[in-house]
Order: sequence, then structure tokens, then C-alpha cells
Amino acid sequence: MVIKVIEIMASSSKSWEDAAQNALNEASKSIRGIKSIYIHETSATVEDGKIAQYRVNCKISFEVQ
Repeated sequence: MVIKVIEIMASSSKSWEDAAQNALNEASKSIRGIKSIYIHETSATVEDGKIAQYRVNCKISFEVQ
């Protein structure tokens, strides 16, 4: 078994969890056999004293056939 890891950045206006789900949803469109997602880093943009965008930097691993 060979496992490959890719790095993806994603964002959401709702939460870091939603941003991670967005990353997984996009990766799932072209990658099969996803085994795990590792949230490497989180950040956010701020507008008018409030969080405007939640951002995650994810590592997604999947089996290579």
C-alpha cells in the first residue's frame, strides 16, 4: 500500500470545521480513497473587529493504487 499526502488550503465564513469540510469536499471531487485529513494550521481574516473568513491549511492522505 502506498499513501500519498497533498496539502490544501480552504476557507469558510462559518467556522474552521466548515473550512476543513470544504477542503475535503473539493479534494473528494478528484481523489478517491481519502484516508485522513490533518489540520496543519488555522488562521482567520478580520473585518470590523469580527472574523470574516476562517482558514485552514490541511494535509489530506489517500491510498495510491
